[in-house]
Amino acid sequence: MKIRFAIIFFVLLNLSICLQSAPAPTGNIYGYTTDSETKSPLQYVNVIIPKLETGAITDSTGYFSLNNLQTGSYSIEFIIMGYKNSVKTDVIVRSNSDTFLRAELQKSTIQVSGISVQDKQYFSISEKQPTSSVNFSNEEIRRAPGSAGDISRIVMNLPSVAKMDDQKNNLVVRGGSPIENAFFIDNIEIPNINHFPTQGTSGGAIGLLNVDFIENVDFFTGGFSSEYGNRLSSIMNIKYREGNRRRFDGQLDLNFTGFGGILEGPLPSKKGSFLLSVRRSYLDFLVDTIDLGTDIAPNYGDSQGKFVYDIDNKNKLSFLFLCADDHSKSNADTAQKNDMVYYGNQDIYQNTFGLNWRHLWNNNGYSNTSLAYTFTKYNEKLFETGSDNFLLRNDSKKGNSKIRNVNFYRFTDNISAEFGLDTQFQIIDLDNFYNEYENSIGDTISSHYVNKKEETFFLGAFFNLKLSPFNRFSTSIGTRLDYSSYNKNFIISPRFSSSYHLSNITTINGALGLFYQNFPSVFLFQDDTNEKLKTPKAIHFILGVEHLLSEDTKISGEIYRKNYDNFPLDPLNPGVFMIDEVQGNYAFFSHHDDINDNGAAISQGVEVILQKKLAEDFYGIVSGSYFSSKYRDYNGKWSNRICDNRTIFGIEGGYKPNDKWEMSARWIFAGGRPYTPYDLESSIAANHGIFDSTNINGKRYPDYHSLNLRVDRRFHFRKSNLVIYLSVWNAYNRKNIASYYWNITENRRDEIYQWGLLPIFGIEYEF
Repeated sequence: MKIRFAIIFFVLLNLSICLQSAPAPTGNIYGYTTDSETKSPLQYVNVIIPKLETGAITDSTGYFSLNNLQTGSYSIEFIIMGYKNSVKTDVIVRSNSDTFLRAELQKSTIQVSGISVQDKQYFSISEKQPTSSVNFSNEEIRRAPGSAGDISRIVMNLPSVAKMDDQKNNLVVRGGSPIENAFFIDNIEIPNINHFPTQGTSGGAIGLLNVDFIENVDFFTGGFSSEYGNRLSSIMNIKYREGNRRRFDGQLDLNFTGFGGILEGPLPSKKGSFLLSVRRSYLDFLVDTIDLGTDIAPNYGDSQGKFVYDIDNKNKLSFLFLCADDHSKSNADTAQKNDMVYYGNQDIYQNTFGLNWRHLWNNNGYSNTSLAYTFTKYNEKLFETGSDNFLLRNDSKKGNSKIRNVNFYRFTDNISAEFGLDTQFQIIDLDNFYNEYENSIGDTISSHYVNKKEETFFLGAFFNLKLSPFNRFSTSIGTRLDYSSYNKNFIISPRFSSSYHLSNITTINGALGLFYQNFPSVFLFQDDTNEKLKTPKAIHFILGVEHLLSEDTKISGEIYRKNYDNFPLDPLNPGVFMIDEVQGNYAFFSHHDDINDNGAAISQGVEVILQKKLAEDFYGIVSGSYFSSKYRDYNGKWSNRICDNRTIFGIEGGYKPNDKWEMSARWIFAGGRPYTPYDLESSIAANHGIFDSTNINGKRYPDYHSLNLRVDRRFHFRKSNLVIYLSVWNAYNRKNIASYYWNITENRRDEIYQWGLLPIFGIEYEF
């Protein structure tokens, strides 16, 4: 199969070379500029392409246009008095096409005498988040090696994210768990952005977002503002781009995740645009026609779109939808051949529809108000491999209606405020059966049936005041108020952050805050007594420093600590931290006995990132972290959490010798994760895996490391464009162990390996 992929790639490469036209094709760049805080348009901004020595000036509505540009990759500079000069890198001009570009400029209020001012700002800095944030542009996301266009796998290269399992893209941020992350697209919360999601968490098998829709991503790994609630670890804020407002464009894709296409263009009124995508996996087709060495044929697809309509200069409506369906069927023979712990049938449906209204009050303020509805459905039936014992039936449906309002107003250059609310009305219908089983220490847990329909209401309100009382210093003070009708809990979450500019190139940042999160309903509704559980909380302490080594190179470091409290513990499995089971086992298995909320955890560490933007022909990130993550169990004993890699080191970079070729690589090293060894004597006697309860998470897997390579080739024809890429995951075929399991067929401990050497190819044809 690897040889076939290589042959396909080189045949397409040679064919494209033969078809490439001689005349140099041209394309256009257009877009608009705004104030990054107030979102008001900026006029008279100089938009410059240094490489071509050409430019434009924005009009009274903030729009600009650069036409008849030679195809290629450019850096675009935005310059205006009173704002920091900004640079957008990796702006691709395509043949006979328009590239849309939105630039948000930051007011320049810091002045330091005697210090050289940086001419250009390559790094996007969140106004709301001085600490623990990183930004990715569209092109940085698209070309990342080892990601297959999956935004979750891209951020897994960061030192804040534990290295768990290649086959899942669960984000475990700073000692947290996969349930502790939230995703927002254009002010609309998306419960899960993955195909084959693990119920109640934010992870899954592979991303469902179309990377060509994404304009940029802000990823907050701690200390985030009071605008975001009901999450303990991280926030991913995603902006979808607008469709082409000037002409119709299309794109056809064939890659690792499947095949599909994009269509975009102006609305009939010329006052807006649309952007549509449909994709489907093809692995089931390959299994039917080619010998892939496996009978597993998951079938999944998705459709997504964004419509934008300008009511007038101050009001804009945008409609977003995201739909996915996933299907998988496996039998006992297939499970044994592929070292699967469970087998059975899965049918999963996810749908989100949202409408956002953005209103500009004046040049000092705006509001975003969204109305959204999300529906998810799980229909699953699973069996244990080897014994064929029936494990569970999951037939659940969940509908969420949400209203979210975010407002911002700048009173003066030194005082601004952000405030708003978010509400959610949830209906969940569970018809689940959990069969009798032996838990991890050999105790028999009786069967449990959950047949319940619940309606719950959540209300949150927030306020955040940003002050710059004197030169070089700014601070943000905020709080959240949250209420849940399920457990009648009313909670207050104060947040604080500040920045001090030692100079124009060096900044010290800090954050302190209290964060709460309700547990997923699939867990809470398993027993009525769970209503009495306290809401889990975490306190974040963060201190960091940033220093610009040059205009396009930055080094940053942070130390952090997270104190967790009010986590559930199971007296029938007293040594296990229940929340970590969503990573090692199937979702939230049956927990219906006297759960208490006395669990606690501590995560602390230090992170360093050296990042260089693509100013000319080279870019890269070198990062490392050292951390510790522990929990206190039912008996008061402290143990390592399963995400505790301790050491993480990564290096990623690329080289663009010209506008046609690009080579990139990513290498990651992570210390071995903790695991609980089996009690071999008891397990052999029972022909079932029984863990050594005296040594919970006392052993470690071998260290993890992997190399991913990628080569891209661009072709610009007279009226179309073609991108072909070849990527190799785990290039030196490292045998990284994902987990150990008890092989019931052979009555011994066995290994499940992460992905071996895996070639990936992709084709993008734009017309």
